[in-house]
Amino acid sequence: MQHDEAAERVRQVIRDAGVSQREFARRMVIDPSKLSRSLGGPRRFTTAELARVADIAGVDAGWLLGTQPEQGRAPSQQVTPSAARPRRVRNAAAGRPAADSGRPLEIVRQTVRLIAEHGFHSVRVSDIADACGTSTAAIHYHFPGRDELLEAAARWCMDEDTARRAAGTADTHHAGDELRLLIGLQTPYTSQQRRQWSVWLDLWAEAARSTAVGELHVEYYRQWRATVAEVIGRGIAQEVFRPVDPEAAALSLTALIDGLATQVLATTPGEPGTSAKDMHGALLRYVDATLTVG
Repeated sequence: MQHDEAAERVRQVIRDAGVSQREFARRMVIDPSKLSRSLGGPRRFTTAELARVADIAGVDAGWLLGTQPEQGRAPSQQVTPSAARPRRVRNAAAGRPAADSGRPLEIVRQTVRLIAEHGFHSVRVSDIADACGTSTAAIHYHFPGRDELLEAAARWCMDEDTARRAAGTADTHHAGDELRLLIGLQTPYTSQQRRQWSVWLDLWAEAARSTAVGELHVEYYRQWRATVAEVIGRGIAQEVFRPVDPEAAALSLTALIDGLATQVLATTPGEPGTSAKDMHGALLRYVDATLTVG
C-alpha cells in the first residue's frame, strides 16, 4: 500500500471521528507532531500505529492497512477509549496472531501502574498483558518494543499532568492563587499522585540513557517551567509578586518541587520523614519568602 493512500485513509478516519488531530494523537498515545508528519508525507506510519488507528476508530484493520478492499471497511464509530469494548483486530499485513483486546490507552495506563509499583526494568510485557487481560501478541501489536511502551507511558503521564493543571486552575485569575494551586496539584497527597511521581523517578533515570525519553523529558520541563514563569510574570504585573526574573524564579521553584517530592516518596505514609503536608508547607513558605509582596 502506498504511503499517501494510508495517510488519506487515516485522515478520513479522523474526520469521521469528529475530533481534532491533536485529540486523535492523544488517543493513539503518539506525539501530535509525529502524527502530523505521517499525515503530511515526510514520515511513514508504522504497522503498529495503523493498528492503533484501526482499534481506536473501530474500522477494519485490513482496509486501513490496504490488504482489504473498500467494502471491507467497518462502519465508522466515534469510540472513546473509556467506552471501547475488547474485540479482535486482524493484522493482515504483518501476518501476526490476531490482537485480542489490548486498547492502546488501557495498555499504557496499566504500564504506568506497573512501573510505579515495580519500576520499569522489572516490568515484563507478559505482566502488562496479564494486567490488561490480553495476550503479549496484543501488546506487541500496538507497541512493538519496550522502548516504545516507555515513551508512550511517559507521554501519557505528561499529558495527564498538563490536563490536570489546566483543569485545576481554569477559573483562577489571581496569579498568587494560581501559583499556590499549581503547587498543591504537584504535591503527592493521594495514592494516584504518589504513583505518578514514582513513574517520574523512573523516567528521570531512563532519560539519562534514552534519547527518545530524554527528548520528551526536556520538552515537558520546558513547558512546565514556562507555565510557572508565565504565572510569576503575571503576578509581577498584578503587583502580588516582587519584580524578579520569572524564568530564574521558575527554575528554582520547579527544582525545589522535584527535590521535595523525591523526599516524600522516600517516606512511607504515616512514618517520620518528609510528608506531603511538609512539602506543601515548605513550598508555600518559599513562595512567600522569595516572591510574595509583603
